[in-house]
Parts: sequence; C-alpha cells; structure tokens
Amino acid sequence: MARIILNETSYHGAGSVKELAGEIKGRGLTKAFVCSDPDLLKFGVTKKATDVLDEAGIPYEIFSEIKANPTIGNVQAGVAAYRASGADCLVAVGGGSSIDTAKAIGIIAANPEFADVRSLEGVAPTKRPCVPLIAIPTTAGTAAEVTINYVITDEEKKRKFVCVDVHDIPVVAIVDSDLMSTMPKGLTAATGMDALTHAIEGYITKAAWEMTDMFHLKAIEIISGSLRAAVRGERKGREGMALGQYIAGMGFSNVGLGIVHSMAHALGAVYDTPHGVANAILLPSVMAYNAEATGEKYRDIAKAMGVQGTEKMTQEEYRAAAVEAVAALSRDVGIPQDLKGIVREEDIPFLAESAMADACRPGNPKEPTYEDIVALYRALIR
Repeated sequence: MARIILNETSYHGAGSVKELAGEIKGRGLTKAFVCSDPDLLKFGVTKKATDVLDEAGIPYEIFSEIKANPTIGNVQAGVAAYRASGADCLVAVGGGSSIDTAKAIGIIAANPEFADVRSLEGVAPTKRPCVPLIAIPTTAGTAAEVTINYVITDEEKKRKFVCVDVHDIPVVAIVDSDLMSTMPKGLTAATGMDALTHAIEGYITKAAWEMTDMFHLKAIEIISGSLRAAVRGERKGREGMALGQYIAGMGFSNVGLGIVHSMAHALGAVYDTPHGVANAILLPSVMAYNAEATGEKYRDIAKAMGVQGTEKMTQEEYRAAAVEAVAALSRDVGIPQDLKGIVREEDIPFLAESAMADACRPGNPKEPTYEDIVALYRALIR
C-alpha cells in the first residue's frame, strides 16, 4: 500500500498571494496569526501578504520570534502568543523556518498534550488536525508548504529532530514567485540545492514508487534547468524554481529522504549551518556512496539534468555523470565544495551519532553504518 497526502488547495504563479483573503473568508475564519521572520518584515516581504489582509478588512497579529533553525523555545513562545491573540487560523510567510514554526504552533494549539515539543519527534501520534494553516513560501527550496514534516532544533541537546505528522500539512499553499524575487543570490542558490536534494533523495529512497518517481524526475528536470537563471535573478528561472521545489515536495513528503538530510540536520544543529548549503555540500559525496544501491536510477537523474548520451553509457559512466552534473550545478551557483572551516574533527563522532539517529536515515537506499557516516564527514574536511 502507498499513500499520497497533498494540500487541499494550492495556488501557483506570480500575483497569487491575492487569493489569501478569499481563502480565509471562504473558510469562515476571522483572525489570522501571521508567522514571519524579522528580515522579511524589515524588507517589506511580509507586507505583500498583510496588505491583502488589510484590504479585505481581516484582522491579524504578527509573530516574528523565528530563528533560521527554529527552536523549542521559539515554538513555545509562538503557542503562548497564538493563544493570547484570539486568532483562529495561521498564515506563515517565509521559508522553511517560518512555515515549520507555524506547523508546530498549530499542532500544539490543537493538541496541547504535546506542549513539551520534544514528544512530537518522529511519527507524531497527534489526534487532531493543526489549526488551519495557509503557507506562503518566500524561498524556493524547502517545500514546507506541501509537506507533512517539520524540523525543530533542541538547543539544549544540540540536535535537530524531524516531526512527521499527517495533521500538520497546510490546508492551502500559495506559491507566488513574486514573493521570492527579493531572495539574495546566496539564499537562492542554497534553497535551490535543497530542492534538488529533495528530488534526488526522494527518487532513490526505499519507499519510492511510480507516482512519486513522476514528481521527482520532473522536479529534477525543472530545478536543474532553472536554478542558474534564478541565481542570476532572471524571472523565468525564479518561476521555474517556485514550481520545481513544490513538485519535489509533493513527492518526498510522502516517501521520505535519506542520509544527506540526516547529516545536514546534524550540521545545522551543531554549527547553525544553513540547511540548503549543508545539503548541497553533502549531496555529491552521498550520491557516490549510494550509487551501488540505486539500479538504473542515476541514468534517469543524469538525463533529467541534461546530460547527453546517457542511453549509450555504462552503469559506471552514467552514475559518475549524475554525480558530476550535481557537483557542476552546485559549483556554478557558488556553493562551497567541502566542509573545511565548518566541521571540527573532534565533533565528527557526535555528528555521526546524530545522523544515525535522525528520522531520515532509514529511507536511505543503502544501509549506512556509523563508520560510513564518519568517513563521509571526514572526507569532506580533508
């Protein structure tokens, strides 16, 4: 048996943020609790959504106590503020951090027995759906607006934990490329490589099947054909990335990921490394490690990334071509190529333990050992 869970409604295309008011009113909701990070408020991005609420006369309150890697404390502060606000719905405007924070707030507001946040780790046994959540992404990468996952940082234990919960998916996603147009070059590159990692890991994960393969291959094709242009600031590239990252989310949310994400979560928890950068640095090495367990799938990945002549290549050649196509895209958009200056040798045992305990690890196509993970980290600092 396989299962697909997607948003009830999603809007795509420049200007689609204007649908926000109609969705709130049409659902009989009366006040919004807007989750958005301080930078988006400062640069007027959040205003593109709140202007729509103002024009429609919908009251709202803004919560901006959101970090790049949201913490248990952020979530608990958000739950308290939501309860005090009298709002009956959530609007998340931002990247994965804002949307993940809103998901956790909405889940705990509806399921107060999970107020400690830590008990949501893994497949969360919540009984009630999240407070109605409308997600408006401002980055093209995490696909948090269409997934049943969110990631929280436990600062005390220096680890990130993944929560998987069918009750947390936003009822509405509004994927408006205009709200992504202010992303700086570095963030465009990092979030774009995050989206590519979702598509590739989702395509080779153990639970992959025909329907998710369809999403992931199309996402790889769109992302690899759009990211360079998006980083250059070209509108067509940004629109392609907005769509490609969402399609990747439609797939991986339903079948899981692999050890690129496990290892990246550990880096984010210990060093606060931006998630997309961590994924991008790790992806080629982990792809090479996983290659023997992927059948002919790397031929499909290479072809989707625009590599010519894949049908005439040997298995060794098309696997190498897929890895190199990913590495070349990463280089072209300015991502660092190793973990030097990020990872300290003495931290590697803890990082590897964290990665092995991560919820994404079981989906990896090849069963990793602790020693394998240590070797993968170590190779990237030498």
